[in-house]
Amino acid sequence: MTRVLVTGASGFVGRALVNALASQGHFVRAAMRQPADVFPREVEVVAVSDLARPIEWWPLLKNVDTVVHLAGIAHAGAPIPEETYDRVNRAATAELAAAARKAGIRRLVFASSIRAQSGPSASQELTEELPAAPTDAYGRSKLAAEQAVRESGTDFTILRPVLVYGENVKGNLATLLKLAQSPWPLPLSLFGNRRSIVARDNLLSAIQFSLHSDATAGHTFIVADPASPTLAEIVAILREASGRPRNLFPVPPSLIGATLKAAGRGDMWERMGCALVASPAKLIAAGWKPPVETRSGLAAMAQAASPRKSGTASRSTR
Repeated sequence: MTRVLVTGASGFVGRALVNALASQGHFVRAAMRQPADVFPREVEVVAVSDLARPIEWWPLLKNVDTVVHLAGIAHAGAPIPEETYDRVNRAATAELAAAARKAGIRRLVFASSIRAQSGPSASQELTEELPAAPTDAYGRSKLAAEQAVRESGTDFTILRPVLVYGENVKGNLATLLKLAQSPWPLPLSLFGNRRSIVARDNLLSAIQFSLHSDATAGHTFIVADPASPTLAEIVAILREASGRPRNLFPVPPSLIGATLKAAGRGDMWERMGCALVASPAKLIAAGWKPPVETRSGLAAMAQAASPRKSGTASRSTR
């Protein structure tokens, strides 16, 4: 049985990870800013103050042997000062890693981001061997946090997940899912740009693998589904799983890109119309086996959110 501290336990990934670890019989200490009764009774829920201020990590590390650090400021559209990103994502991580070293923690798994390595698009397939070139404050803070972990002297694994999808997803994917489930035709059939994504269950699997595998100690890994679908393929899968026809028609992506840029939404274009392919080959070579195939994972997400789910399910059983 592993005794693990999970920070950011109330988040999209954290809550699912805590439940998965607890269901497997591990002791889990779930650290969250606003403790709530959302976990099984055997989970120890603890409050952690705002990471914008120094944290006393020692009490949270007592009697645990592993740590999964998920807490931090996620990439957001609203402007956030660079010093805030640095304090929350780098300094707090550095303090935790130093405390973990003193406490003799067996393994610290740090959830970084592909944005520590690249901007929202990339002209070539990303691998861990390529030089890191973040393009914004969020990415720079994550890269600096990675370096702090490496320099701390604690046993670590660093994971760089791409965009995570799954039931109750938020952010850009939630917007895309809502658009895909609309009845309107969409001008996306010519969008052949490939985007690496990762099923939440695959990320959970990668985290759990990293907690126990000697092959991951001291390494940095990209975490992504092996398949990198095009944007048009993603939308088609979401539509079909929602019980809707594909209903995609051709409009030159460059025209949509020019429109978005003219409207001051160049960031949206880069995330929607450009490519970002990241290879999980290094983690797979270390022994990780992603349990979820991309098409089935996307379909499950769409079906869970579909307003037509009950009707579709009843028809499929006839």
